[in-house]
Amino acid sequence: MKSFHKSWVLAAILVAALASVFTPQAAAQIGSISGAITSMEGKPWSEVTIRAVSDQGAQTETKTDTAGRYSIPNLRTGIYKVFVVFPPPNDKQAPYEAGMVKVSSGEDAKIDVDFKAVLAKQGAAAQEQVKKNEEAKSKMEGLKAHFAAGNALIDQEKQAKADLSKAPADQRDAAKQKLADLGEQAVKEFQEAGKNLGEKDPNAHLVWFKLGEAYETANRFDEAAQAYQQAIAAKGDVPGYYNNLGNALAKAGKIEEAKAAYTKSAELDPPNAATAWRNFGISLYNANRLGDAVEPLQKSAELDPKNPQTWYLLGASLVYKMTTKKVGDKEEVIFAPGTIEAYQKAVELDPNGTWGQQAKLGLEQLQLMAPGIDTKVNVKKKKS
Repeated sequence: MKSFHKSWVLAAILVAALASVFTPQAAAQIGSISGAITSMEGKPWSEVTIRAVSDQGAQTETKTDTAGRYSIPNLRTGIYKVFVVFPPPNDKQAPYEAGMVKVSSGEDAKIDVDFKAVLAKQGAAAQEQVKKNEEAKSKMEGLKAHFAAGNALIDQEKQAKADLSKAPADQRDAAKQKLADLGEQAVKEFQEAGKNLGEKDPNAHLVWFKLGEAYETANRFDEAAQAYQQAIAAKGDVPGYYNNLGNALAKAGKIEEAKAAYTKSAELDPPNAATAWRNFGISLYNANRLGDAVEPLQKSAELDPKNPQTWYLLGASLVYKMTTKKVGDKEEVIFAPGTIEAYQKAVELDPNGTWGQQAKLGLEQLQLMAPGIDTKVNVKKKKS
């Protein structure tokens, strides 16, 4: 009997051990948090981020649906803080702490937030802040809309300019008027965008820059220069802003101020300094100030000696500096040093292109003015 009893006890122990091996582990204990968010206007607030942070620091986020409801499932049991993360333009504010809940296994903890009621409790100061936030949001939307409209008009202006260059003589007046109208419309759009700028708005420099571009297209060069200066004041030293400022000042006839702006652009961006000086020369050339265009074009040619446009414009500008002297009964033409060489360089670099062809015509004109001068160009043949 004693032996049988021991065997029975051993068998019972073995069965218990096996049962413990094959019994599945209990599933992790999880619960959830859900609720509804109502906006300051008392309406369901959709697309708002809800963040749950456990007492262990784990974060889980979701967004409210169109009815302002949210649900955060599969949360481990524990204590959670629930936050409402404000959407733009109020996203820089600290998230609103909606409350703290205990998540139990198999249960759904509830946290609702009625911001209209919250504001009523917080008083007039908070309501004023909300009003400011709403105004800021409205201004941001207005800024975006007017900015986009202005950009679209500038694109139309570019096309209108291209159309104007191809328009028959009897259609040029209408094409010019269309371009002018588009320019004025673009100005108005960017002016409206500027009215929606907030204090220390990071977008201010872009609005001012685009307003300057619109003014410049509308041939309102003094106002364009003022707008570019505002862009520089808002953003700081940007080479492109100084370059455009130089363009506007040159077109307004303010040559020394334009030179200072182009110089600053070149100093800020040495790799593109040749472009800055060439732009200065082009602005002066287009303004029929060929004598003033010589110096910046020479600087551009020194920095970038392989640009045929620079050499052609330099040659054409140097022609302006030619003089004459009386030899017997005749007036003899004396060209400024470098005139012929500039044209020859343009032909060498661009023998079959626009600038090379115009330079060839320039050399032919020089020959007519001073027969016997050497205008021969040595164009190297490309290796086949």
